[in-house]
Amino acid sequence: MPHESNARFRAATIADVALVRDIVHAAYSKWIPVIGREPSPMKADYDEALQKHQFTLLYLDTEIAGLIETILENDHLWIENVCVLPAQQGKGLGKVLLHHAEQAARQAGHNETRLLTNAAFEANIALYQRLGYVITEREPYMGGTTVYMRKHLALDL
Repeated sequence: MPHESNARFRAATIADVALVRDIVHAAYSKWIPVIGREPSPMKADYDEALQKHQFTLLYLDTEIAGLIETILENDHLWIENVCVLPAQQGKGLGKVLLHHAEQAARQAGHNETRLLTNAAFEANIALYQRLGYVITEREPYMGGTTVYMRKHLALDL
């Protein structure tokens, strides 16, 4: 896992739309052969999403490594997208990004994060479960299955 002092976060702005799109496409392209189509995040309108959602970019030293996209809801923080560039995968950065989102949820006074993923993305589901996420629902989607997950957070006192 990268040393915490190497990890740096920066809020993305509308000026980062091309960077965000490039990170998402690079991170999700490996799933195309698994599900036989582009995953939904690859088809999102990031010009619009960057105006409506919180995007946090993760850097290792000066090199971009990944991002997390979140939406603050009334009773939880929704994690819309977590992605790590292929060259940076396997270093624990997904965990770093999720931990960052969990801290943001706590700071907003929420004790829960939620997300969804494709059931075919078994490695992602396994990671989320190792980090304390539980499956709450499964639903058919475009010939596959969407898996909804949530994590209860202890609020820091």
